[in-house]
Amino acid sequence: MKGVVTSNIGSYEERLKGFDWSIAETELGYKKGDDINIGWYCSDRICRMGSGAKTALIWEGMSGEKRYTFDELRRAANAVAAYLKGLGIRPEDRVCLFLDRIPELYFGFLGVLKTGAIAQPLFSAFGEEALRVRMENAGTRAVITQRKHAAKVRKIIDKLPQLEFIILVDHDGKKPLLARETAFSLEGCAPVEHFECHSTKAESPSVLHYTSGTTGQPKGVKHVHYSLIAQYLTAKWVLDLKEDDIYWCTADPGWVTGTSYGIIGPWSQGITQCVLDVGFSAEAWYKFIEKNKVTLWYSAPTAIRSLMKAGDAALKKHDLSSLRHLASVGEPLNSEAVLWSEKVFGLPFHDTFWQTETGCILIANVPGMRIKPGSMGKPFPGITAAVVDPKTHEPIQDAGKVGLIAIRPGWPAMMRTYWNNEKAYQGKFKNGWYLTGDRARIDKDGYFWFVGRDDDVINTAGHLVSPFEVESALLEHPAVGESAVVAKPDEVNMEVVKAFVCLKPGFTASFDLDLEIMNFVRKKLSPLAMPQQIEFVDSLPKTRSGKIMRRLLRAKEWGEEIGDTSTLEEEE
Repeated sequence: MKGVVTSNIGSYEERLKGFDWSIAETELGYKKGDDINIGWYCSDRICRMGSGAKTALIWEGMSGEKRYTFDELRRAANAVAAYLKGLGIRPEDRVCLFLDRIPELYFGFLGVLKTGAIAQPLFSAFGEEALRVRMENAGTRAVITQRKHAAKVRKIIDKLPQLEFIILVDHDGKKPLLARETAFSLEGCAPVEHFECHSTKAESPSVLHYTSGTTGQPKGVKHVHYSLIAQYLTAKWVLDLKEDDIYWCTADPGWVTGTSYGIIGPWSQGITQCVLDVGFSAEAWYKFIEKNKVTLWYSAPTAIRSLMKAGDAALKKHDLSSLRHLASVGEPLNSEAVLWSEKVFGLPFHDTFWQTETGCILIANVPGMRIKPGSMGKPFPGITAAVVDPKTHEPIQDAGKVGLIAIRPGWPAMMRTYWNNEKAYQGKFKNGWYLTGDRARIDKDGYFWFVGRDDDVINTAGHLVSPFEVESALLEHPAVGESAVVAKPDEVNMEVVKAFVCLKPGFTASFDLDLEIMNFVRKKLSPLAMPQQIEFVDSLPKTRSGKIMRRLLRAKEWGEEIGDTSTLEEEE
């Protein structure tokens, strides 16, 4: 093992005593009732503290490398904010960021927040249907995007009457702009030294992230500017960020990890972070770590398992001795991955558990804590977590007994509602607990161990996919009469999407049709939502009321007990 460095959290047990979130408020210089704007805290405040000349971002893409100081970050965010305000963007307007991991995404996120508008980051691999559903639900007024993605927006613009502005950050000045389109160039505009941030308060809305549920369309998770308090402190104590660190969070800001810990957590502390905007390969990742002397690395189990699968040959060609702390997020981290990282890096990956709805890390293996490979760790100070009975929602006292992971509401980064769906939001709370929808057990030492989802949501490579959304897309294909979608086990991605399809009369199952349907879904939704396998069937198992019993199909894929089938329509 590498030499021990004193961690920010110090003693976990000591931190539990008398913990209060005011620790973060004091460190950030915030007092209740003050203005609090995430965009300002991640840029202007850092510059005022004397770190304006410090490197904020090291970005590398196919076109090369770019570096930005905190002063440059601040001016760029100001430029975006001033441009949006000039268009007439108002506080609480939803502004979508539909971009690859280019600098404009990161600076644009802070710029949107400075105006008081709500940032709506969406994964750039989304197809037009996934994009439409989320923008329609949000009532998005403006979208910041690139030429390569503009075609998707143009295809759905007639269905989005509230969308007034399509802002292209890389318009070449050659092709004419279409209706509702406008061009903004971060490279071409003059830096904006001063921008008066909108007077946002603790409960002012900040970010709208979309997550998938079992039924219905994706839900918009509304967060507020006060979430900064929890994101700052969890990043400092769990990820152990220090002033001289070079930090790499591999998550895309289209997902909550990429904003909470790929923008807000590090930049609120004035930390230098790296972004690699190229496809995955073990060689490219190891080279990136070596080149930039990355010290803290926050990644996902899917990526870790992919590195394991690639073998040690690529790893041995690079000097990775700069690494001092590794953490993982998005899905359960299997024990083999922890043991492997200890062997090859001399460091274990520290698993962390949280959700889009929670906004920050809830349960974690914090620095200095004894790691039990395969465990999620223990609740972060200030977080009251339990495993509760699924029926009574009372805490389970027996060590090792499986129940639902439940969190006592009240932490700063907790979502405030689901956008335009307060009923679904209220349904997440029972008996004074927020129910995560995940099952786990707690051992005699207080460590949490993930067991699985309590619903049909598919966790593929750390991203939640709604079976309903995929089934809806499948039914739009002219050959598909009925469909059911479940998770299928996968060695690298943990789970992938599998579809059971009943064809309409006149269509015959074939390899070509299989590929055609897969690509149809991929184009409409995203590569993550595309079924990795389609099984053509004559009928689907249903209850007498006509509801498809996905659990029977899932049990078949996972080799589990089928359980009660008394409600099946074919049974007498």
